[in-house]
Amino acid sequence: MFEISFGELLIIGAVALIVLGPERLPTVARTIGALVGRAQRFVASVKSDIQQQSQLAGLQELQQDMQQAAEAFRQQVESEVAQVREVAREIEHEATATPPLAADSAHSIAPPDVAANLPSADDELARKDDSQLDLFDLPATPPVPPAADHRS
Repeated sequence: MFEISFGELLIIGAVALIVLGPERLPTVARTIGALVGRAQRFVASVKSDIQQQSQLAGLQELQQDMQQAAEAFRQQVESEVAQVREVAREIEHEATATPPLAADSAHSIAPPDVAANLPSADDELARKDDSQLDLFDLPATPPVPPAADHRS
């Protein structure tokens, strides 16, 4: 802040000693020291207040950004929900617009016989591709180990 060298302090001290005298100089020096200390504490307080205000302003900007992002997300979700509801209404409208099935048995659709449509084991074996390797099927017969050559 102020750049006062040691030589300048000596000159100021000598002038103060001449002007004030040796009796009043210690009292004045204490008073000046107390005033300088108060000034330093005041400057530190003002700096911390300014720093807090700048942080508060940054937090307020962050809060506004978060509120804007939340509002945009809410609007996007609401538009998606509206689209889903519209699709659901269309499906419901199509379902109610189709004519009901006839009640007599000649025109009704009977459920298929499930057992008749299941493939048999022979059909499965016939459809199996020999070029495919199935790791989960066990071979029908255990493999025969090669005959050991017992020549002595």
